[in-house]
Amino acid sequence: MNAITDTSRGATWLAALTNNTAPLDGYPASVSVVDAPLAGELARYLAVLPDPDNRFTRARTGEIGLIEAWQLARAVQQIVFEDRELAVKRPIVAVIDVASQAYGRREEAYGIHQALAGAAGAYAEARLAGHPVIGLIVGKAMSGAFLAHGYQANRLIALDDPQVMVHAMGKASAARITLRTVEALEALAETIAPMAYDIGNYATLGLLWQTLPVAQPDAPSELDLAQVRASLQAALSDIRADPQRDLSSRLGAPHRQASARVREVLGQQW
Repeated sequence: MNAITDTSRGATWLAALTNNTAPLDGYPASVSVVDAPLAGELARYLAVLPDPDNRFTRARTGEIGLIEAWQLARAVQQIVFEDRELAVKRPIVAVIDVASQAYGRREEAYGIHQALAGAAGAYAEARLAGHPVIGLIVGKAMSGAFLAHGYQANRLIALDDPQVMVHAMGKASAARITLRTVEALEALAETIAPMAYDIGNYATLGLLWQTLPVAQPDAPSELDLAQVRASLQAALSDIRADPQRDLSSRLGAPHRQASARVREVLGQQW
């Protein structure tokens, strides 16, 4: 059985939101799949967890590797298949705390790009099929791991906390790539929102539906849980009331005006 044994934020919030419901059998220790209530109906919660015994060494501290990506895809595709004849589809909640995709020679050789695309594609397929997909960012949402796990959600919610970060790569890696020091990179991020790591700057890009300040992000109190559950329920209602199944709602922020204009022109010329 896949038991939740670590103390990562992803594990903590998954256990809290599902009242410690046991995860489904048949999944690796690094992928926890839990069927538990959301707003009075059954939902599927998914999280990627650190696994120090992972046979792929590059995926032992919360990264999404080959196994994690394919198993996420499997868990999502399963309920898309099972609910295909139902008028009301089950919600999917991605609890997001992922360090990055797994960087390694074996991962590259065995096609991690395909595995990550498979997970992202499964989430998109579920959204387009009518499943309300909600992403809850409780920790790191980095690099290809975020693209594979949660980025395709109808609505993205994030805890408003300094330990919550969204970016294409870690600071040290970004500094090397841009030939800057970490300090210079942080200074640049103060004036260029997409370069920043904090959730406040990320929110200005329009991709988040809501940010939630919580008092105890590492050990949520009953009040914290009630606040997050209320947000998940509100997101579920908002998705169900919205006939659009695409991600056009993310284009309304000031920093997305150019993106919105490009899409408008492409639509006119297509």
